[in-house]
Amino acid sequence: MSEIALIETDSFEVESCLLGERLDLRALAREDLIDTLPCTLKLRDGGVVVLYRYGAAVFFNTSPECKAELIETLTPFVQTPMETPLSEKMGVRIQEGLRHETVSGSTMTLPEATPKRLQVIADVLAKSIVLDAYEARIAAHFVRIEPIALRLEEGHYGGMRAKEALKHIGSALISEHQMVGRVEISEKPEVLWESPELERLYARLSDEFEIEDRYTALERKLGLISRTAETLLELIQAKHSYRLEWYIIILIGVEIVISLYELFIKLY
Repeated sequence: MSEIALIETDSFEVESCLLGERLDLRALAREDLIDTLPCTLKLRDGGVVVLYRYGAAVFFNTSPECKAELIETLTPFVQTPMETPLSEKMGVRIQEGLRHETVSGSTMTLPEATPKRLQVIADVLAKSIVLDAYEARIAAHFVRIEPIALRLEEGHYGGMRAKEALKHIGSALISEHQMVGRVEISEKPEVLWESPELERLYARLSDEFEIEDRYTALERKLGLISRTAETLLELIQAKHSYRLEWYIIILIGVEIVISLYELFIKLY
């Protein structure tokens, strides 16, 4: 891939969008492909978009019309599309002769908008928007798990169902699998292996969007949800085992009484 500037304007906007849970890039055949890993396209309005198989799209210097057109084109290839796609924006300025990329608040400054630089930016912004979605999902789990934890603390769990506990365990495991296996949030982009000089840009952007801290916090929350649900399930299973033991004792007692009665009849 030739390292020439893809965007010539001095300033433009970058916007990350989460379209759904998965995007089938293999079925997406386009003539305007710049790179395949990650999938990078040149758009008709001069903008650029980087697409990820976990459902994220990052647009650079793209008009609203061109963005809407591409999203409509991608819709058939999106699995479990979001009713309202999440989005996050950031400004970019180009300053020729700049020695190192800088990030300040919601604006980053680059010496030039080369493909690899844009891919590094896209990687961080795509992970950030995915973290937004997982944070909302885990927050919803926490709302449901908090009353369960309080009832466990008070020693009241009689009215809870094993099915509910299994649902929480399953949801937590699915979220963790998607973050680690599908999105690989903790992994650095492959472009850094080819261009280690962009490590500084990646580190600054990751710090700005708190990627590692947010990921670690989500892992802890997922662990807490899973442990709470597993504890509840163990208590319910123990209660069922306790009941079963009493049923067995009662049956044995009944059998003994019947045997004694039959013996009494035979003797008298």
